[in-house]
Parts: sequence; C-alpha cells; structure tokens
Amino acid sequence: MGGFFGVAAQSNCVYDVFFGTDYHSHLGTRRGGLCIYDGKSFKRSIHNIEAAPFRTKFEKDIPELDGNLGIGCISDMDPQPILIAAAWGSFALTTVGRINNIDELSKMILQQYHGHFFELSGGKINATELVAALIATKNDLVTGIRYAQELIDGSMSILALTTDALYAARDKLGRTPVMLGHKEGAYCVSFENFAYFNLGYQDYDMLGPGEIVK
Repeated sequence: MGGFFGVAAQSNCVYDVFFGTDYHSHLGTRRGGLCIYDGKSFKRSIHNIEAAPFRTKFEKDIPELDGNLGIGCISDMDPQPILIAAAWGSFALTTVGRINNIDELSKMILQQYHGHFFELSGGKINATELVAALIATKNDLVTGIRYAQELIDGSMSILALTTDALYAARDKLGRTPVMLGHKEGAYCVSFENFAYFNLGYQDYDMLGPGEIVK
C-alpha cells in the first residue's frame, strides 16, 4: 500500500514531516523518502527500509534539511518522492495507489509525447514517474493532476510539493483517504489522521473523491 505526509508551515517543518511520515511505517516495507523545499532548492533523501526502520535510516539526514514546505512517503513499491522539471516549473511528487492500465499509459507517453522513463529492475516503470509524466503534459499542475486522474484506471492519490505550496488530490473513486490537519502556523496532509494527532494537529478536513486542494 504505502502512505504519505506533507506539511506547509510558517516555520521549519522538517521534524513534523519526519515524524509524520514515520507514523505511516506500518503501511510499507520497501522504501522511505523525504523532500523539503528550503527556499532555494528541493532537498531529497530516499532510503531502503527493508532491513532497518524508517527512523533509523533518516535520523542522520534531518540536520541537513531545513524549510517550511515538505513531503514524505512510505512506499511498498517504488522509490519516492521523485523530482520533476516541467515546462511551467519544478515539483516533487509522491503517490499512493494502483494503476491497472500502466502499460497503455506509458506507451501513450512514449509515442504521443516522445517521453522516456527510467526502468526499474525487471523492466517495470515507476508508477509515480508515470503520473508525473502525465501531469507534465499539461500547462499547470492542477490541470495535469486532473488529466492524470481521468486517464488512470485504478486508484491514485497524489501529493505534490512545489516551490510555494503543497497540492493534495484524492483518488477519483475515494478508495484511499487523504486527511488534512491544522495547528497554529501549519497545515498538514496525511494518509491517516492519527499521524498528525501525535504532532499536535487537529482534524481540519477530509478530501472527497477526486478533490484537489492547495
């Protein structure tokens, strides 16, 4: 399955992203990732968590990270978050879900848009990279997210980090949850709300099927 967590705050959000992501560790056992925007560039860290827990793997990275916008993920499949440079700007992306028509959509990107993908071992394509490629074909992030959701057969919830905001989108059928939390000076996006209760956030909203928020 997997899970994600993101924070937009008025102050440094790194510890909230770190602990909020760690609280999702029960949802995946293969990869963990963090990405923070420090006001100048995206700083990303991804580790294999098959042999050691998320917290142990990432503790040494935390002192090197600083910023008020960040996302993290626990993945049971592909390395995430990924970084993308689109014509309209750069963004980091993490997803939770399943794409049943991944072969069909990847062929469309390769043929219609002359794109390319990094192949994973076994010849598979990173599903998050495919979602990013679909998003990048449009003129802005929100239009791209809607486009990707329309084409995907399956379930795909999306969390994106840009240089000025987080964008969260729940899958169009509402099969996976996307929760919003709030505390003074900060908002968060979470796959499960208990993750942010532990960090002092309160329930703010839950996205409806197909809903996108900034």
